[in-house]
Order: sequence, then C-alpha cells, then structure tokens
Amino acid sequence: MAFQIAKGPVFMCSGQGSQKPGMGVDLLEVPEVAGVFACASEVFERDVAALCQAPAEELNKTENAQAALCALSVGVAEAAMTRGVQPAAVLGFSLGQISALAVSGMLSVKATFELLKVRASCMARAAEEHPGVMSAFLKGTAEEVEQVCVQCAQGEVLVPANYNSPAQTVVSGTEAALSRAEAEWKERGGRVRRLATAGAFHSPCMQSAADEFAEYLATVDFAEPQVPLICNTDARPLAACDAAAHLSAHLTHGVKFEQSVRVLAEAGAGEFVEVGFGGVLSGLVKRIDGELAHRNVQDVASLEQLVTDFA
Repeated sequence: MAFQIAKGPVFMCSGQGSQKPGMGVDLLEVPEVAGVFACASEVFERDVAALCQAPAEELNKTENAQAALCALSVGVAEAAMTRGVQPAAVLGFSLGQISALAVSGMLSVKATFELLKVRASCMARAAEEHPGVMSAFLKGTAEEVEQVCVQCAQGEVLVPANYNSPAQTVVSGTEAALSRAEAEWKERGGRVRRLATAGAFHSPCMQSAADEFAEYLATVDFAEPQVPLICNTDARPLAACDAAAHLSAHLTHGVKFEQSVRVLAEAGAGEFVEVGFGGVLSGLVKRIDGELAHRNVQDVASLEQLVTDFA
C-alpha cells in the first residue's frame, strides 16, 4: 500500500437520499451538533434544524436535504471528536464528500456550507438544462454494468455513477438511454431500482455545473487535511493542491465507494462508522466485506456508545 492510516475508526459521511423526517432530532440538543446546525442556518438563510422535522416533500428538496444531511454528519463527527474519538480517516459518499471537507479540517464548517450552497445551485441549474435520471443496477458486477452502458448508450449519456458494492452499481443518463439499459439488464436476469433524484448526477449531464463550480473552487483556500480524506473520484487520499480539480470532477465522474472501502481496509482501517443518518453506508460496507466492523451513529445513544468504545 502507498499509505497507512492510524488506529481508529473511519468516519463515513452520509449521502443524499438517506434523509427522513425526524432524523437526528435528539442530537440537536448536543452542543456541537446544535452549533453546526446554527452555522448551516446562517449560510442557507433558513432554519436547517427545523428541516429535520419537516414533511418529506419539504425535506427531500435537494438544497434542504443536502443542508440537513451535511449538518448532521459534521455535527455528529464534531461531537465525537470533542469527546475524544479520533477518526483514522474520513470517507464521504457523493454529498458526503462535502461534509468530509469539514471533518478532515480542509475547510472550516462555515466555508463548507458556503461551498455546499454554491454546489447545490450549480447542480440544480445543470439538472434543469440537461435532464436525466439515475437507477441502481443489482445482481451483477460493475464490469457487466459498464458493458450494458456501452451497449445501450447509442450516442446518449449513460455511465456508471456510483460503485456501491460488488453487486450494486448506480447508473446515470438520459431517460431514453437509461430505459434501454434497464430493459437489457432485466433481460440478463438482473434487477433495477429507479432512484428519486433531480438529475443524472455524477455524469456528463453535470458538465455545466462542474464548469461553474470550478470557477468558485478557484477562489477557495483549502488546508491540508488533519484527518486523511479518501476522495470519491479516485479512492486515494485528497491533498489541498488537488481539491479544486477533484471536487469539480466529482460532479461528472462516478463515486468509487467500494474501491475506497477496500483501500481503507488494506491501509489498516479497524471499523467503519457512518456519522449521519440511515445506515446506508454501513450497510454497503457489510456487502463489500462482511468481516469489516461497521456501525451507524445517528442518535444520542449510538453517539454515547461510540465514545465509550473509542474515547
């Protein structure tokens, strides 16, 4: 391995889609969590904590979901670190990579939310200009999914967007191209699940967002990470000098989550801890390698248990 990590848990920051009304409500009384939500509310100019208890149709709006999930992940991580739990590394999933910037120390909490607000607006405009959809392809390898994408694209956008686990790859593309690929996958005996997303994220459909976001990122001063951050785009540790390029490319390239987990396991990761809500990432870790320890910290009880075990 080119690198090793210190002993300790890997913090994983949740991605969009794991939100649910009522998430993290008891954690809002934890001072560090409350402070992060207050910062998010200032930047987004709305009560982000209240969004956690809003109806699903309100919480699920892209900017609302991203603000609330990022605040929860960063808040839980800060609460854990304040209580003596030192992460060995941090890994995000899509949106979670932005949360990881704050957890790793590459950006302040406020700067992270400012970046997230710009990113969300860029993505929303691109999704409106270049409509697309996403679908999870199950019961098959990533290589097989890649073959189907090549076969069914027919000149349209159709690419793997998330490498989630050995038998789950998410595909992004135009409606017509993805429908062809879904039909072909079913013919091969696989299963598909269309995702409720506002666009074809992590695909060339987001190129205009990536270009716009790159202009903003050129103005951002990233610090070297105090905690190693494993980047979604290449499953390698992210350096400050590469952050702008990787974060803009992140919008148009696939999320290499499975590869990142395997790299971290090889580097000496002891346990994978999802800080956020839903347990989606800890569930993926289990499917990637059933021998890897994993847990989800999403309420006061699980936070206290983490502190007991690691502080």
